[in-house]
Amino acid sequence: MSVAARLADLGLSLPPVAPPVAAYVPAVRVGDQVWTSGQLPLVGGRLVETGKVTNPVDGAVPPGYVSPDRAAELARTCALNALAAIAAQVGSLDRVKRVVKVVGFVASDPGFTGQSLVINGASELLGHLFGERGMHARSAVGVAVLPLDAPVELEMVVQIA
Repeated sequence: MSVAARLADLGLSLPPVAPPVAAYVPAVRVGDQVWTSGQLPLVGGRLVETGKVTNPVDGAVPPGYVSPDRAAELARTCALNALAAIAAQVGSLDRVKRVVKVVGFVASDPGFTGQSLVINGASELLGHLFGERGMHARSAVGVAVLPLDAPVELEMVVQIA
C-alpha cells in the first residue's frame, strides 16, 4: 500500500509545503538523504496554536498554554509538513527507504516533563505510514520558547531509495 493510501486511510493528505518564516529552505537533499528544516504546526501558512505545553490542572489548561494531547496533535501536523517538504524534494514518499532521525522541540512550562509523549504524535504517524521503515532514532527536547510562540517544532532526516 502506498504512503498516500495510508494517509488517506487516516483521513489525511499532504499539505502544500509550508513557506519558510525566515532565511532557509524547507528541505535539502544530500546524496540519499533529505534533511528538513524545523517544521512548525502551520496549516494554510498560519500557525494553528501558540503557547507553552503544560499539564492540565483540575482538568483545565490555563489560557496561553497547550495540553500535552493537543501538542501531540500539533506534532503530527509538524510531521505532515516535514513529509510535504520531503515529497517536494523526491517526488513521492514511496521513495523513503527509512526515516532515520526525528528531533522534536517542545515549548515547555518549567514543570512539564512529557516531551517524549508529545513527540509521539509524530512518531506514531510515521510508524503507521511507513511501518518498519518509519522506526527512527529520536530526540524530544523541552525548550523555553520556539519561533512565533509555537508549542512544538519538528525536524526529520530520511534516507531515499
